[in-house]
Amino acid sequence: MVNMFSCCGRCTVQSLWVLFTNLFRLPGEVNLLTSYTFLRRLKTSTKIYKLETNNRSSETRTDQFISDTERTKRLHIPVMMKEVIRTLAPQPGQVILDMTFGAGGHTEAILQRAQDILIYALDRDPTAVQIAHYLSEKYHDQIHPLLGRFSELHSLLLSSGVQLGTLDGALIDAGCSSLQLDNHIRGFSLSKDGPLDMRMDKDRYPDMPTAADVVNALDQQALASILRTYGEEKHAKKIASALVQARSIYPITRTQQLASIVSGAFPAAALYARKDMLQRPAHIATKTFQAIRIFVNDELNELVAGLKTAQEFLRPGGRLVVITFHSLEDRIVKRFLHGINMTEKPNLNARQRIREGLRNAEELEDEEDVHQGSVISGWTHIQKKVLTPDPLDVQANPRGRSAKLRAAIKM
Repeated sequence: MVNMFSCCGRCTVQSLWVLFTNLFRLPGEVNLLTSYTFLRRLKTSTKIYKLETNNRSSETRTDQFISDTERTKRLHIPVMMKEVIRTLAPQPGQVILDMTFGAGGHTEAILQRAQDILIYALDRDPTAVQIAHYLSEKYHDQIHPLLGRFSELHSLLLSSGVQLGTLDGALIDAGCSSLQLDNHIRGFSLSKDGPLDMRMDKDRYPDMPTAADVVNALDQQALASILRTYGEEKHAKKIASALVQARSIYPITRTQQLASIVSGAFPAAALYARKDMLQRPAHIATKTFQAIRIFVNDELNELVAGLKTAQEFLRPGGRLVVITFHSLEDRIVKRFLHGINMTEKPNLNARQRIREGLRNAEELEDEEDVHQGSVISGWTHIQKKVLTPDPLDVQANPRGRSAKLRAAIKM
């Protein structure tokens, strides 16, 4: 296997292999891919990319920091602002971690809520961190920008002098930001043509595979597995087959090219047959774009890492607020806050639940103050049910229509 990697001559090959072997798998998900067929396809695909990779690099260089930051912030509408402030409940003098800074909407709302708050602003996108530096000057260094992923947060906080168990609050607004969706050069949007990139980190990791690498290099079984796991796409096999057939003619390198290939696998009447939560027509390729984006950025594994790090650095009584945008993310957050193992099968029957309860009781028989499973999870839930956006907020910001907010207090 090592020799085959060296023959490819591209570190992207090994990065793709690592991504797929770390595929966040729901219980019962089967890996249908054999390493041999995967590596063989990667080896033969690298020559095709050489010219397109150079073109992509030159095009990406034109994507500079948005100089008019105030204009960018006016276009960005933070999701569930009132609910975030209510559940996070920022107080004067507190230290809060914004783990998905984006354009800084939530951070500014927190700073305006109470005085002398210090915010550590994390984002994996260099553009967002540049905005954080800009706002730090505006708010007299109350914002401490951090560039990195959730999986890098532990070391970033320690190097910034933050000790374990000291933060008063943490906020995660998961998923893709408006900064990324609205910039066609980033390759996230299927409505605007651009290079098929989708890397939230931009060029920070040159060996990190792009969306184009994924759709051109992985074999049909691997593509179907990604679409099914990350997009919950019931037509995963059909779409994967269409991608493999299309790339045999010409490499797939543009967002609208990918959208057209997915559309071509269905009758014309099916293109907008799906509806979003506002009952508006949704493009047939929406789930495909979601799946590839999540895979490229390893979003679900990163989310798990972020939740664990937040728990480590929050003080007892500290608050965690998490906004998710699809069932895969929300399922992870729900399980984490309820102390359910990520590998445990969902929807246990009554007998299995009894067995699990007895097992947990045995583990906690020497513990005191066992309150409705809170000791098991280490969290007290702020509200009983998940919060969703107000209808008026959805009208003002349709992108937040699928948002779900969960909040809890660390015990």
